[in-house]
Amino acid sequence: MIGGLIDDMMRAVEDARDSATEALFEPTLRLGVTGLSRAGKTVFIASLVANLLARGRMSRLKAEAEGRIGAVALRPQPDRDVPRFDFESHMAALSAPEPRWPQGTRSIAQLRLSIRHRSANWLERMTGDSTLHLDIVDYPGEWLLDLALIGQDYAAWSDRALALARAPLRAPLAAPWLALLDAADPDAALDETQARALSAAYADYLKRAKAAGLSGLTPGRFLLPGELEGSPALTFCPLPAGSKRRRGGMRAEFERRYDAYVARVAKPFFRDHFARIDRQVVLVDLLGALDAGPGAVADLRDAMTAVLGCFRPGGGWLASILGRRIDRILFAATKADHVHHVQHPRLTAMMQAMLRESVARAEFRGAKVETMAIAALRATVEQEVARDGRQLPCVRGRLLETGREAALFPGDLPDNPAAVLAQAREDAPPGAGWLGGELDLMDFAPPKPSASARAGDGPPHIRLDRAAEFLLGDRLA
Repeated sequence: MIGGLIDDMMRAVEDARDSATEALFEPTLRLGVTGLSRAGKTVFIASLVANLLARGRMSRLKAEAEGRIGAVALRPQPDRDVPRFDFESHMAALSAPEPRWPQGTRSIAQLRLSIRHRSANWLERMTGDSTLHLDIVDYPGEWLLDLALIGQDYAAWSDRALALARAPLRAPLAAPWLALLDAADPDAALDETQARALSAAYADYLKRAKAAGLSGLTPGRFLLPGELEGSPALTFCPLPAGSKRRRGGMRAEFERRYDAYVARVAKPFFRDHFARIDRQVVLVDLLGALDAGPGAVADLRDAMTAVLGCFRPGGGWLASILGRRIDRILFAATKADHVHHVQHPRLTAMMQAMLRESVARAEFRGAKVETMAIAALRATVEQEVARDGRQLPCVRGRLLETGREAALFPGDLPDNPAAVLAQAREDAPPGAGWLGGELDLMDFAPPKPSASARAGDGPPHIRLDRAAEFLLGDRLA
């Protein structure tokens, strides 16, 4: 414990020194980017970087609109022990003659952009141009949810995880693991073969839940184990409450392994990466949840509440030592190009309704929170189609499954978010009455390169420039 406190104090000194240097010379803004299940995090980062390098489509970034950005360039990242975000490979996939969505990042990655700009203040302009280093930190949303485990004991986590697994939405996905669990005696002596079987079955359940679009899945390293694959740190699972806690028994050993996971995985991630972030983007596939049904919406709402709970000003338990905090958070509903723009206000309203109580708490504590509907890479165009005597607002694009182009009317999003959220419960399976049975979304492939694209234009998007203005604009003023 003493060694840990000394380590934290040394980091605080280093952070203070670095902050002073940056403030006097070339400041750095660390932007964390994460996404809940299938939200398009890799595409967001690739398109944001491409559109900052070629800013023809960034008219709502004020510094660009006013002509104050002189140059933007990729630079070597400062953290030598963190993998580099593979921007070039991802853009090659998106801009190929037959473009494809890039593979998602499976661990933490980083990229630095340096932005040379002039101040909007005439007095500050007399000192010449300034440089802002933008460090984009990419990490899986599953790891962010692990921060909620800090301060939560094994029994409380087990109770919550078991309640979720037995709810109607997840029970079919969790059935193989629950069957093994029902046959086990948590108070018996630990059998390592049985422990591995239980943890593997639990991990398989989490993977099936993620594939189904669910978000509240912990521990995150069960989904993306990295270097921990096969280690005792990942050989545990939730167990039902019991009156016994036999020394050397399964329950006692699983509790020790859970505590070790929190201490050696969740806390170091917080300390080394998350606590150093200045601003944060959380990408959310809200349309996918609405399409999946009320249980998926309830799951997403709970996951977003847990995520926002991690953004305590000052960063929570370690912040009093590190002295840093996340002061701006953007919750972005992605894939806005899957519906016509007339539906975007409803999509934004739904996001705001899901976050209202948690956002109010965060803003009271000092964090500025914004919600918006975006498409980091626009895969469709809009088209009006006549049907049954009326004009339907459709979107046209290449279908991901077949590659053929089609114009689709996905249906109308609900105009009363409160009524929808009232129906959204974890124990409610999809039904014919959900959203009137009208919402019908399709997956689109990336757009093919356009022959009419202008020099200096980045990839087409929806409101990516507004997102950049919220996240960076004040630092470029």
